[in-house]
Amino acid sequence: MHSSGDILADRRYGWALGACANGDHVGACDLLEQALERAPGWAPALVTLGDSRATLQDLVAAVAAWEACAKADPGGVHGAQLKLAAIGAAPAPIAAPEDYVRALFDAYSERFESHLVVALSYCGPQLLRAALERVCALRARPFAFTRMIDLGCGTGLMAAALKDVAPDAMGVDLSPRMVEAAARTGLYDELHVGDGAAILRKQSAASADLVIAADVFVYIGDLEGVFEQAALVLKPSGLFAFSVQKAPVDWTLGLDLRYSHSQTYLCALAARTGFEIEALEEASSRKDNGTDVPGLVCVLLRA
Repeated sequence: MHSSGDILADRRYGWALGACANGDHVGACDLLEQALERAPGWAPALVTLGDSRATLQDLVAAVAAWEACAKADPGGVHGAQLKLAAIGAAPAPIAAPEDYVRALFDAYSERFESHLVVALSYCGPQLLRAALERVCALRARPFAFTRMIDLGCGTGLMAAALKDVAPDAMGVDLSPRMVEAAARTGLYDELHVGDGAAILRKQSAASADLVIAADVFVYIGDLEGVFEQAALVLKPSGLFAFSVQKAPVDWTLGLDLRYSHSQTYLCALAARTGFEIEALEEASSRKDNGTDVPGLVCVLLRA
């Protein structure tokens, strides 16, 4: 939490978080309004007030709080812009704000693997490895890669799943703390902090034979830029593999503040950017409240 600069406002905010955790959103709203009287425009209190108002089904008040937060936090660290878009109160941005994703995963880095793998039954790397292995077998090509670029590498789960077939790996992530965790694994020859498409743009043409993104595109709606850059950095017949949440049409932002993509959208985008579809399969890479989240696993071939 970033302090408001007023110790009493901070204290009320802390009590409000405790009330939220106990399900007392009426009490939380009262405490948050007290905090905002002392610290007007304080973004953490505003976004939490909006969340509690939404939980209480008071969407008018929730929107007002989130709009005030968005004004106070134009970089979008607290996600108010996404919350507004998710309920139709604002247009959906083409991607989640970088500051939001960075802050989310910097805070998440210490418990990332235990929560993702244990609590959410995450299996994205295993699904992608299996899809790549099937594609290579069908093409009668070796299941081995001379250089892999791992977009949104996180703590290194994807590199760990492919370490025997992709020993030369470059990792990219928006979160510095995630990159620090990935470095500790010793699985990457090169690591970069930054946006995936921007980092790909700096790579030599035809310098990789695998670009992979496990559960990364849930933070990007419009994928055209990253597809274009992946096509440039891949060698002919190089593979572009990724997982997404499944949408009925095009790309959409859900109430979970994650983007989903449809099969039709991915097929059309692949055709426009010089890829052939080698695999496009329905598969769930994680659970939400114990229920499988509908998803797609895709492997594209650079023509």
